Amino acid sequence: MNSLYDVMQLLKRFGIFVYTKDRLGDLEIMEDEVRELYKMQMIDVKDFQIAMLLLRGEKSKFK
Repeated sequence: MNSLYDVMQLLKRFGIFVYTKDRLGDLEIMEDEVRELYKMQMIDVKDFQIAMLLLRGEKSKFK
């Protein structure tokens, strides 16, 4: 996983599509969804950590 696109593909594997008009809102929703997948043990620690790092990096570009 190297980019936001990869995070979106990870979510897509579980039937999760996040598209609103607010990019920052999208990133926050994706963070919540990744957290939920991890809590339900549907993704491993490595994927969780990388996804959260990528999402936080993207969020920092908007602030």
